[in-house]
Amino acid sequence: MRILLVEDDRLLGDGVQAGLNGAGFAVDWVRDGEAALGALAGEGFAAVVLDLGLPRRDGRSVLAALRAGGNPVPVLVLTARDQVSDKVDALDLGADDYVIKPFDLDELAARLRALVRRSQGRAAACLQHGELRLDPAGRTVFLRGEAVALTGKEFDLLRMLLDAAGR
Repeated sequence: MRILLVEDDRLLGDGVQAGLNGAGFAVDWVRDGEAALGALAGEGFAAVVLDLGLPRRDGRSVLAALRAGGNPVPVLVLTARDQVSDKVDALDLGADDYVIKPFDLDELAARLRALVRRSQGRAAACLQHGELRLDPAGRTVFLRGEAVALTGKEFDLLRMLLDAAGR
């Protein structure tokens, strides 16, 4: 699943990108608001992780432009701003979730999985098709109750296929 990370801090961006890659996400990383809008105009992302304090164009402005343009991509705001008014503002502008730095990478990955799942109209955490069951969080696959060993690429491809089932 492809995620856009919009974060200007190199150390934090490196860590988030590596952590989300390790959790099975493909992460494109940009470092300013203008680059974020450019990336979002041309590519299909499953979700966006958006910092608010960005150079060239702040995250609030990026979010407002995204929603004004009718882009429904799920947006998780990841910021150091911890005031209730900042949270309310971002959520009312169209953010789908709000996480305050510092944060736990496992929680961030779980929140992203939940956002993407809900944006696809699914409530269940696992994907199921017939007797095949895929658990995105555990990166496990079962067929008729038996574990199936897959490489990372095989797992990602199967997940894409299951996400697109019926289309």
